Amino acid sequence: MSLEVPRGQFLCVIGPSGSGKSTLLRAINRLLEPSGGRVLLDGEELTRLRGAELRKARRRMAMIFQQFNLVRRSTVLKNVLNGRLGYQDGWRALLPVFSRADRELAWRSLDRLEIAEKGGVRADRLSGGQQQRVAIARALAQQPEIMLADEPIASLDPETAGVVLDYLRDINRRDGITLLCSIHHFELAKRYADRIVAMRKGKIVYDGPPGELDEAAYRTIYGRLGYE
Repeated sequence: MSLEVPRGQFLCVIGPSGSGKSTLLRAINRLLEPSGGRVLLDGEELTRLRGAELRKARRRMAMIFQQFNLVRRSTVLKNVLNGRLGYQDGWRALLPVFSRADRELAWRSLDRLEIAEKGGVRADRLSGGQQQRVAIARALAQQPEIMLADEPIASLDPETAGVVLDYLRDINRRDGITLLCSIHHFELAKRYADRIVAMRKGKIVYDGPPGELDEAAYRTIYGRLGYE
């Protein structure tokens, strides 16, 4: 597959389970090592980077996970501050000392996600939707150029899923952060995305605007119609 994403785009990646959506996102920031090919960010080949250079590049790409990936026994504020770990040098990341500016940024991120009142609460005391908002605040505190959201609403009820996608769209539009979001919900992808890429068996079978996704395209992606 070959894919180019312009700065500031909200791209949804759809497709059946096992089609390669998560693999694609995790290969971009090297959570999974690509077996071949190249990943480039503004012309810099990420697949060649190692050590400190890779850590520096990863600061530009925040990751949002399906299962939130919070430190459950830590407070909400400490979880958001983890978004600043990439800016700690070497061994300092093991025993980080966050600056006043880092803390102010973390509080602003929580306020942006309308969950600042939970800053002193342990993460495991929150609902799933609240935990995902904390995870997005952590990503926002990283000050990334790109957010990679891997099934960010898969564990949420439909109403909460819409709220989370509203926050992501607001960040995309107001901050100009490029957003790549893998998602199972066909209709939600059509509602929120600027562009949809559909995968099947590791290959791209659709790449275009949401409005051109018709029943024929759906059958190509999923092998059936939505009502079958």
